Amino acid sequence: MKKNAKLETKCLHAGYTPKNGEPRVMPIVQSTTYVYDSTNSVADVFDDPTLSLIYSRFENPTTDAVEKKIAALEGGTAAMCTSSGQAASLLSILNICEAGDSFIASSSIYGGTINLFGFTLKKMGIECIWVDVNATEEELNAAFKPNTKCVFGETIANPALTVFDIEMWAKAAHAHNVPLIVDNTFATPVLCRPIEWGADIVIHSTSKYMDGHAVQVGGVIVDSGKFNWDNGKFPCLSEPDESYHGTVYTKQYPVPYITKARMQLMRDFGCYPAAHSSFLLNLGLETLAVRMPVYCSNAMKVAKFFQSCDKVISVSYPGLETDKYHDRAKKYLPNGTSGVISFSIKGGRSEAVKFMDKLELASNEVHVADIRTCVLHPASATHRQLSDEQLVAAGIDGGLIRFSVGLENVDDIIADIKQAFDRM
Repeated sequence: MKKNAKLETKCLHAGYTPKNGEPRVMPIVQSTTYVYDSTNSVADVFDDPTLSLIYSRFENPTTDAVEKKIAALEGGTAAMCTSSGQAASLLSILNICEAGDSFIASSSIYGGTINLFGFTLKKMGIECIWVDVNATEEELNAAFKPNTKCVFGETIANPALTVFDIEMWAKAAHAHNVPLIVDNTFATPVLCRPIEWGADIVIHSTSKYMDGHAVQVGGVIVDSGKFNWDNGKFPCLSEPDESYHGTVYTKQYPVPYITKARMQLMRDFGCYPAAHSSFLLNLGLETLAVRMPVYCSNAMKVAKFFQSCDKVISVSYPGLETDKYHDRAKKYLPNGTSGVISFSIKGGRSEAVKFMDKLELASNEVHVADIRTCVLHPASATHRQLSDEQLVAAGIDGGLIRFSVGLENVDDIIADIKQAFDRM
């Protein structure tokens, strides 16, 4: 496959190229371990794990092919898959932050990530500095501290559907010699490639659109390969790693960030996906470029229908011309803004629950970005642990419903919404 191949072609061919007589479909390598001819050969791989495979706790041929494909789709240099999106978020921060450090995050991100950053990492001595997603460049710059090691945001926030100003946040991060990490789950590389706008690291919950079929949980970290880790702020990368016989990642490897994440963090945490899970993920990736335009088209029609309903107070969908984030969406997401809609219903929490319980085609489930339409009440589920103040900061109220439009015929989706409203 040529390097300048289009995205649709990369979805099908990147990562795995069969040789003469080999399987056309990427095979599942269902093995935990790999055999070597000598003890010295094993020792050589431990000295430099990039030479070959060691153990499937942190590397596997099937998953390696998927990692290469996702890196190609995002325009990155290398990638590392994880067992969940939360694991990807965690390792992306722990790879460069330790006790006594801080990092900046947009306050408009997924509720589970808010808990991870604001509570769990706090217990580990890492401070998360929250900044409003709509902060000015001056306000953002004022949030940095001498110990700030990175900046984090979501392209399209779950479930507030705010659009992240990647270019501005990247500019601020780079002015302070730290990287920008962007969660690109809802957009996928089909709709936005954050690296092209200045992001240094991109992560995904691959459980969502990348998989698409709700059959396995996973995550991924993509390294752009562009950030200068040898700038003096990251001794964890530019000085000897005593946990790995004095390895200096910036001197020994062309992609030091992702290499350290694999050799140090994945080795210790072991949150690597199974080969079969990676095989299933690859099946989803092969149709990603075909599915995303349909999600966007269906969602636009459904969002406009919600706007016409007298029982709906407000609709958040960046594709709508009336949406607060439409201008940013035109810049970063010109080909669509995913299949996820958030809307607030009159009467608050009780009416939201009534509406959701009356739906017949749409599934009431703790998932999003599926091929099937599904619905969730964030204040009762994914963001249940947040305080009222945190809910407001995340753009969530009691009447907010996250509606994930699937690939069914859009007329059937709208008919289901109509009958649910009629039966409330």
